Amino acid sequence: MAEKKAFLLRLDPALWTALDRLAQSELRSVNGQIEFLLRDSLSRRGIGPGREPTATPSAEAASDHRSRRGKVD
Repeated sequence: MAEKKAFLLRLDPALWTALDRLAQSELRSVNGQIEFLLRDSLSRRGIGPGREPTATPSAEAASDHRSRRGKVD
């Protein structure tokens, strides 16, 4: 198994509690749950280990949202 990168992550206590509850319900450790959520989020954006980022619809949507902010449809 490949060696994992360790780093310090500071979280709001309420966020930690929510992650802990979710992790327990999915039978994962909090660390495993965070890694799962990060991998899932990256995958949805077409990004992953060994893959280059692709143009994402979310980036275009965010740009569109910013340009429409304050306008009434």
